[in-house]
Amino acid sequence: MARKTLALVIGATLLAGAALAADPRPAALAHAPAGLWEIVGAPGGKAPRRECVRDVSLLAQYEHRGHSCRRTIVSEQGNSAVIDYSCGDGGFGRSKVTAITPRSLRIETQGISDQLPFNYVLQARRVGECPAEASAARH
Repeated sequence: MARKTLALVIGATLLAGAALAADPRPAALAHAPAGLWEIVGAPGGKAPRRECVRDVSLLAQYEHRGHSCRRTIVSEQGNSAVIDYSCGDGGFGRSKVTAITPRSLRIETQGISDQLPFNYVLQARRVGECPAEASAARH
């Protein structure tokens, strides 16, 4: 009986750990709501870009948005978090996300995308709710 209980506890612990590793959300972003975000500073973008974001922690992998990436929270301190991520296509990155307010973020990101290095700083600001027609094309 003790073996069964131990096996159940170990299995539940592993399952809980896998769930947390699959979609980590830093405490620094706990109050940042989903919605329509305006992003400034993206390479090649002169004008601000507006995107529907349902999980704000995905902004940490902005260079690889739309890719399936595995994220790991490396460190957290106050309103900032450092997040490493790795994507199946060989791209990877590290981002420092700082919540200036729940509706204003600074994202310092660098890594490799399409076999080339990237390094830039984004400013993200929540500007409202996502339009209804954009629900299928959310970030």
